[in-house]
Amino acid sequence: MTLLIIIITVAISLACFNNSTLNRKLILNPFVVMQRKEWFRLVTSGFQHADYLHLFINMFVLYSFGQAVEMYYALTFGSAGKFLYILLYLTAIAASNLPSVYKEQHNPAFHSLGASGAVSAVVFTSILFNPYNKIYLYGLIGLPGILLGLVYLAYSWYAGKQKQDNINHDAHFWGAIYGIAFTVCFKPKVLLFFIKQLLFMV
Repeated sequence: MTLLIIIITVAISLACFNNSTLNRKLILNPFVVMQRKEWFRLVTSGFQHADYLHLFINMFVLYSFGQAVEMYYALTFGSAGKFLYILLYLTAIAASNLPSVYKEQHNPAFHSLGASGAVSAVVFTSILFNPYNKIYLYGLIGLPGILLGLVYLAYSWYAGKQKQDNINHDAHFWGAIYGIAFTVCFKPKVLLFFIKQLLFMV
């Protein structure tokens, strides 16, 4: 499923790179969403990217964590695992974009695109199942996922308040929270398992 998502995302992103009209139709613009009721933008914006580097980073991270989450979901949800994984990803795009729609609904100049919100959901779902699994910074420095996750959440919250760049940090933050909430909603025992792992290693 992860590879399928990557293929579709790459195809749509490349199409948008070469077609400005298509890009404008799919991108998240909260003002347009609210005025024209074009709610599809909450999801379509997650399949387009600003440039090749933006696309590569998101798809590399998704590939690195997505297959592990697929395995966790298969073990946890059985035959429903694949369906729930796709549902997690698609709904995470929309859920991570909703706060931006609320905050920026009166700002016609605000635009957002990229799979970062959904990718954050996948990464934090992985941390939920295996909090002490090491995540390697630049492929060299391995730190526990739970530690990097907390730093990532704090930074995303702070940067979202500052609004000093063109990155939608709110989508990163809420995507991460949503990934945890989605999984726990369908399997509350996962949260207990997560807590036990934390206590065991303390």
